Amino acid sequence: MAEHPAYPVGLRLTGRRVVVLGGGQVAQRRLPALIAAGADVLLVSPEATPSVEAMADAGEITWLRRPYAEGDLSGAWYALIATSDAVANATASAEAEAHRVWCVRSDDADQATAWTPATGTSEGVTVAVLTTSARGRDPRHTAAIRDAVVAGLSDGTLVAPHHRTRTPGVALVGGGPGDPDLITVRGRRLLAEADVVIADRLGPRDLLAELPPHVEVIDAAKIPYGRYMAQEAINNALIEHAKQGKSVVRLKGGDPFVFGRGMEEVQALAEAGIPCTVVPGISSSISVPAAAGIPVTHRGVAHEFTVVSGHVAPDDARSLVDWPAMARLRGTLVVLMGVDKIGKIAETLIAHGKAPETPVALVQEGTTAAQRRVDATLATVAETVRAEAVKPPAVIVIGAVVAAAPTTEQP
Repeated sequence: MAEHPAYPVGLRLTGRRVVVLGGGQVAQRRLPALIAAGADVLLVSPEATPSVEAMADAGEITWLRRPYAEGDLSGAWYALIATSDAVANATASAEAEAHRVWCVRSDDADQATAWTPATGTSEGVTVAVLTTSARGRDPRHTAAIRDAVVAGLSDGTLVAPHHRTRTPGVALVGGGPGDPDLITVRGRRLLAEADVVIADRLGPRDLLAELPPHVEVIDAAKIPYGRYMAQEAINNALIEHAKQGKSVVRLKGGDPFVFGRGMEEVQALAEAGIPCTVVPGISSSISVPAAAGIPVTHRGVAHEFTVVSGHVAPDDARSLVDWPAMARLRGTLVVLMGVDKIGKIAETLIAHGKAPETPVALVQEGTTAAQRRVDATLATVAETVRAEAVKPPAVIVIGAVVAAAPTTEQP
């Protein structure tokens, strides 16, 4: 008899009974989607993984703590059989067949009446991949296809013809520390949908080359009139383009709200009545040290880390940092934008009790091909910066975690 392909269909399970037999790894993987679908889930199993048990404790599923017994599928619309008992699986499968309950079996797909596709979601679209025959049924193959399609939809490289998603307004996107692979999936997708991109110098510049030719790219670093007026000009550019009905992405380095002046832009847009979506980014304060092999916290070494701006010196009246308090902290101190002020910072920390031999690492151009790490101590860091010609952007890490980590560059 000729083999027929499976018929793909989407089950609407809200409020409908779904019975899951077995509380192991298969159930752990499948239950979240069933819960998200609104199913009335009954788990029948004498044991369960901690994650499955947590779902029961939270009231997301009902758990009967016993082995399967005939009659458990009564009233079910759908069943997932995933126990380690082959006899119980076969008996439950026969019950499902007798009661016309669509049934998935983790131990023997050929004896099942339904197969679970490899699924993924992207912005309201569910991708489900099924192979067409038993001979070609390879879960790794279907998962790889699923992943490729979802990734394409997520990062904008796969867009349905004549159906390009675009939302007028502004998306404030944190681009991460520099490596284009470290932008979030959502940030990359919004870039692919943009009409206008206003980019910072420290954003992931390589991503701009992927934009279609019709996208207008504005280099925020080249907007004239000095620092304050430049921010005002950026705000005005965001508002002007958004009022024209365009989809605007403000691409910033790191996270928009970690010394990124992101809130100033959000406030300006709100005053102008422009909708704004904030997409967090990976902050350089933790990612750059990690890329250089430095953990900002480490068991038995540092139970805290503090991130401060070093763009003004400790003795500058504009500084809002309590440097004496920083000197008293026992954890890790991460300084951003502080390369040219590190001498004054080190002097101040030492003057208020920080040990001169406290390890310091400077990670320049972190996560990029030009990354390099320079090590020193509080006592030597000023001279080391001069001797090694350390330039911004560089993240400065002060504390014992520097010595606890390898001093060689990470691959």
